[in-house]
Amino acid sequence: MTVPSGEDDASAASPERDTGATELAAHRPVVILGAGPTGLTAAALLADRGVECLVLDRWDGVYPQPRAVHLDDEVHRILGMLGVAAEFAEISRPGRGLRLLDARHRVLAEFSRATTSGRHGFPAASMFDQPDLERLLRRAVARRSRITLRSGVEVERVAHERDRVAVSMVDRHTGDREVVRARFVLGADGANSIVRRCIGSRWEEMGFTQRWLVVDIGTPLDLEQWEGVQQVCDSHRAATFMRIGAARYRWEFQLRAGESVTDFDTPDRLDPLIRPWLGDTPTAELDLIRAAEYTFRACVADRWRDRRILLLGDAAHLTPPFIGQGLGSGMRDAANLAWKLAGVLHGDLPEDSLDSYQTERKPHAAALIRLAVGMGGTMTRGGVTGDRLRRLAVPLLARLPGFAAMVTDSATPPLSPSMFVRPGSAAALPGRSSRPAGTLCPNVPIEPGGERLDRLGPRFLVLTLDSPSAAQGFEITRRGAVVVHVPTDSESGDWLREHNIRAALIRPDRTVMAAGMSVAAVYTHLPSLPDRLAATPAHPS
Repeated sequence: MTVPSGEDDASAASPERDTGATELAAHRPVVILGAGPTGLTAAALLADRGVECLVLDRWDGVYPQPRAVHLDDEVHRILGMLGVAAEFAEISRPGRGLRLLDARHRVLAEFSRATTSGRHGFPAASMFDQPDLERLLRRAVARRSRITLRSGVEVERVAHERDRVAVSMVDRHTGDREVVRARFVLGADGANSIVRRCIGSRWEEMGFTQRWLVVDIGTPLDLEQWEGVQQVCDSHRAATFMRIGAARYRWEFQLRAGESVTDFDTPDRLDPLIRPWLGDTPTAELDLIRAAEYTFRACVADRWRDRRILLLGDAAHLTPPFIGQGLGSGMRDAANLAWKLAGVLHGDLPEDSLDSYQTERKPHAAALIRLAVGMGGTMTRGGVTGDRLRRLAVPLLARLPGFAAMVTDSATPPLSPSMFVRPGSAAALPGRSSRPAGTLCPNVPIEPGGERLDRLGPRFLVLTLDSPSAAQGFEITRRGAVVVHVPTDSESGDWLREHNIRAALIRPDRTVMAAGMSVAAVYTHLPSLPDRLAATPAHPS
């Protein structure tokens, strides 16, 4: 799926104004730069674990231009952790799958996707308008008293000072300069991150740069198109079409040498590109919301942490948008880091446990970037020979057993081993190429017809088919975790048996930390996170 991932686009119109600046305190536990989805998610997750945050953003309110338009059910679970899954369902629509087309718009292959809730409790893909999502997240942040959002400030410098980090900023309206100090600073400030520059982190390029035209159009008319994503695989003019909402559509076209957005900045100028999808619809019925040029890049920051400063989202990785994982990768960063940082701030985890953040997230983000690059190459490269190969090969691949399921499966790769991912703790079934450690535990009902796993809140869980001994139960509780004894006839029980295990240790972000054939094989890996950190947040999903 082709969706621009960036959370910071300086070329768009001025954002909506947010009134009422908040006075800054001199010191904060955490300062977060950037009030896009990544920064707001990190703030809310930290607040739910008892950490006060100050969020700084250069804009005065929600950035009004549409950018990211897709997230999967793994990321939808993070919205559930914030208590906004139901609100998100009201502003989104399930994605219906993928069609690959040739240059003449003949269908090479179709991969339909169910729009009902799957193993994580949500549709496998959801389409939305990013400003709507950001408004929803700002409302969630406003409900949490531990978060202060300060808009309209430009951060000029971030620097370490002994056991603190100093953030120097200027008010964009008054010109006043201020400094706030924090124990930790999170840079969620987009592709042009000042935080990344301040810590000397550099981009590692992954061999992909293309210029694309991105067009959002509103119309009350139904274009009567197949409502999944349509990818035109053509080296001459690759393109993507998708329906985002009841009255909104997106097109994306690879730009040729010498072309720019000014060649396509009115409906009439766009007509030759979008006409194949319009049928008899006149351009007079189209409202051009925006036409923008994006340079799609593939790169990852070489260093995500410098002592008390950490990078998240587009500040740490940029992906071509062909699989729709740009925004989601940033929200995954926030979910991975928040519980660890809260543990460090509360004195329950050592500071070096934060090293696991880059260890786990950087390879995962890089793997999704490589997948996006591969999809982009499949769509656009090879010239005339590539176009011929696509016409021959794609229909054959689509008929291979299991290939369609692989294309529509929303599961992402397992996290790399770390102090919080212990893959050696379980034996894989003969012939299996993967183990559950590092993967996301499914959000399935604990008992037949009962509540799903995520209703237990953001704490460590020991998911088991067997009852622990009294001593094991005492120690699990002492460390702030909860035993979840699942019936053998439940979906959770099915998942354990599928992996040839009888117990699994599940982290607050729902990643499997360890798995084995008994409670004894997993519970000793538990860190000690007292009840004050394991408590269910005020806004459960």
